[in-house]
Amino acid sequence: MLTSVVADESAGTSRRMEPEYADILRLCRVSQSVAEVSAQLRLPLAVTKILVGDLIGDGQLIFRAPVPTEAGPEDLNILRAVLDGIRKL
Repeated sequence: MLTSVVADESAGTSRRMEPEYADILRLCRVSQSVAEVSAQLRLPLAVTKILVGDLIGDGQLIFRAPVPTEAGPEDLNILRAVLDGIRKL
């Protein structure tokens, strides 16, 4: 969900014909989290993960896992930042 993905500009044309794949590649011209892609496309997160995984497997997207932090789930600053980000969507 927090993994960042960005389109690989050096990759050739996608072999996937479904419009959702093209939408993801368009959105990912700028690095985005999988959750952001899901929200912007109004697709369930589980579906978005599968579509993004297909594009990663095809070499169309580059991904970076989130950096682990020392903060725990009870860290209110992180929760507030997430809430602010959701409100901006």
